[in-house]
Amino acid sequence: MLGFSFLGCYNVSCMKKFPQGFLWGAATAAHQVEGKNIHNDWWKAEEEGVLKFPSGEACNHYELYAEDFALARRLNHNCHRFSVEWSRIEPEEGRFCEEEIEHYRRVIAELKKLGIEPVVTLHHFTSPVWFMQKGGWVNPGLRKYFLRFVEKIAREFASQVKFWVTINEPMVYSSHSYLLGVWPPKETSLLKTAKVTFNMAEAHVRAYRLIHEIYRQRSLPSPMVGIAANLQAFEVCRPTLKNRLAAFLRNKLYNFLFIDEVRSRKALDYLGINYYSRNLVDVTGWRIGDFLAQTCSRDHHPLPKNSLGWDIYPEGLYKLIMASARYKVPIFITENGICTEDDNLRWSYIRQHLEQVHRAIAEGAEVLGYIYWSLIDNFEWDKGFTPRFGLVGIDYHDQRRTVRESAEKMAEAAKNNGI
Repeated sequence: MLGFSFLGCYNVSCMKKFPQGFLWGAATAAHQVEGKNIHNDWWKAEEEGVLKFPSGEACNHYELYAEDFALARRLNHNCHRFSVEWSRIEPEEGRFCEEEIEHYRRVIAELKKLGIEPVVTLHHFTSPVWFMQKGGWVNPGLRKYFLRFVEKIAREFASQVKFWVTINEPMVYSSHSYLLGVWPPKETSLLKTAKVTFNMAEAHVRAYRLIHEIYRQRSLPSPMVGIAANLQAFEVCRPTLKNRLAAFLRNKLYNFLFIDEVRSRKALDYLGINYYSRNLVDVTGWRIGDFLAQTCSRDHHPLPKNSLGWDIYPEGLYKLIMASARYKVPIFITENGICTEDDNLRWSYIRQHLEQVHRAIAEGAEVLGYIYWSLIDNFEWDKGFTPRFGLVGIDYHDQRRTVRESAEKMAEAAKNNGI
């Protein structure tokens, strides 16, 4: 949002300061770190051998959360994003588990005790098995179950939580689960992809209104309710008409279609941006699939890459923040990170992306904070445990935590509120 007050300067002669009250932190997601989420669709697919890698105990964060939060506090984090696992709260249809609600109450209380602002995600890719067996997100009649869960959690934790993420990366979920077929339920249907995307947008809008109504009923200060959207920097490899058209379509459909819908319905207090990489568009054919997915295969315009082969392109984050200014809501970087065995590269990645966030702020963008993905190494979905994203390393043999040097450097930036 233009007109946001900015403290500091943007040049090489002084520290680049961030706005007063800027939020610094890191993120986790329940299935990726807690371990033994036995009632969700991912666990079922892992147990049935549908997926190559089982999550198992993951990082045992379910038991070690206090230790992990103590590390976050030591690293000067003043916010932490995590997800509440729906399948723990409601393992069977209509049966809410009070013991699990109390667990997450303790999680939030521990963060608050340490002076760390909780940022709570309500859906981060996993769903209860019973929900999926009824048809899951394809069936519009099932949105009521998600909303019942949202109401339960919001009523339990409203007095302790300001920031809510209703749905994490809805376009990633719909595309990976229903178009590309690489995530449960491993379907490849364009029609189902569209249905899931629409149903998630509608679920977000209703959840947004529901959460706000709960806060109004209890005379609490208005919450900040948003989504975490995965945005990619779509850049053309060659300035051909096909490539320009393909980049436009991808930007419109993948990056902004969902946001356009929920913003048009006034259901966005802030926009969470999850940003990792560039998508280098190079279309050789005329099929719709070529226009929506084909990328350069000849390593034109090479850039450094993470361990999964994703391009490191910090300027893309700046471009996407500025492109999102039209929504007239604050921006929150809810994920940005790198998997690498080279910790020097990890800090370089963080620093360069923070510089681009600072650049956007200096040009008038309102950015609430920066959340790195992730606080600890974790189970990286269909990639298993090999990718190392964490500021804190995990030895999966004994669950020992080791703070990386990149984490210490980010801690210094958080302490100084600048780089």
